[in-house]
Amino acid sequence: MTPPQKAEKDKAADVLARTIYGEARGELVRGKEAVASVIMNRVRRAVERGGYWWGATPETVCLRPYQFSCWNENDPNRAKIEGVGRDNRNFQSCLRIARRALAGTLKDPTGGSTHYHAKSATPPWARNRTPAADIGNHRFYNTIE
Repeated sequence: MTPPQKAEKDKAADVLARTIYGEARGELVRGKEAVASVIMNRVRRAVERGGYWWGATPETVCLRPYQFSCWNENDPNRAKIEGVGRDNRNFQSCLRIARRALAGTLKDPTGGSTHYHAKSATPPWARNRTPAADIGNHRFYNTIE
C-alpha cells in the first residue's frame, strides 16, 4: 500500500471510529458493531445504486450533516469525539471495529439496517415501523428509504 493510500485508509478508519465512539461508546462491542454496520450498509446501498444522498464512502456517510448527531456542531458529543485520544481503551475498541468494517470482515448484526435511533426516543421516520433489530440501547431499521 502506498503512503497516500495508507493515509486515506487511516483517515477513513479514524472518522468511522470517532462516529462509533460518539454514537455508541456506552454500548457493548455488539452495539458498536451495529453502528458501524449501519454506516457500511449506507455505503453499500449507495454503491449499488450508483450514488445516494448520504454519500458513498464511510467518511461522507459519517460526516453528512444531521445524520449522526455526534458530528453536529452543537452536540455535546462533538467535543468528546474530537478530543478522544488513541490511548483511550474505549476508542481503541471503536478503531478495531472500524478497521474490521472497512476490511469487510465485520458481521452485520442489524440485518442490513441503514437507520437506528435510541430506544428512549422515537423519531417521526420510525413511527409505525418494525425494527429489524434491538441491540443495546438502540433500535435498527432496514426498511427506511
